[in-house]
Amino acid sequence: METADAIREFWFGTDTDDVKVAEQKKKLWWSKDVTVDHVILRRFEKFTMAAAEGRLDDWRSAPQGLLALILLTDQFPRNMYRSTAKSFAYDPLALHLSTQMLEQGIDQSLRPIERVFVYLPLEHSESIDDQERAVQLFEQLANDVSATQKFIFDGFLQFAIRHRDIIARFGRFPHRNEILGRASTDEEIAFLKTAGSSF
Repeated sequence: METADAIREFWFGTDTDDVKVAEQKKKLWWSKDVTVDHVILRRFEKFTMAAAEGRLDDWRSAPQGLLALILLTDQFPRNMYRSTAKSFAYDPLALHLSTQMLEQGIDQSLRPIERVFVYLPLEHSESIDDQERAVQLFEQLANDVSATQKFIFDGFLQFAIRHRDIIARFGRFPHRNEILGRASTDEEIAFLKTAGSSF
């Protein structure tokens, strides 16, 4: 049985320096790696399903538990089901959990690097309101950290702005169209040929 703490340690490691964590884990977080995807699928798929079925709702009583649930429903499906519609299937639940943390101010009890992943469900949303909120949260986060950490969190802010700008322009993420069986417009097709159109 995986625990919330075990999931957190898998994703963030054990270093207490957020800059070092971001450096050590960037390949896990942002790279496409079939081996990593398989490890996450094998180890965590049943826990993502349990979270979706409400069988881990007792984790909601603690900040680390809510964080683990967000990882299970927002991050891990993107690895386990990469390039399929199922990779986005748990986004509504992740967004709900993120919103719950924000409404209760629970995100403030987490480390800055952990807060990044609480805010990502808003950045993954195709709602402009969620996108605007994500940018605001990442701006605040970048302002909250120390000067030695700021460059890392400024980078997260820039990604939030890029996501927001795409939704502001198209109302959706064009790079998801093929996966989700959506027809792309001519403008979206042209956009998809440009650098930085996909995440």
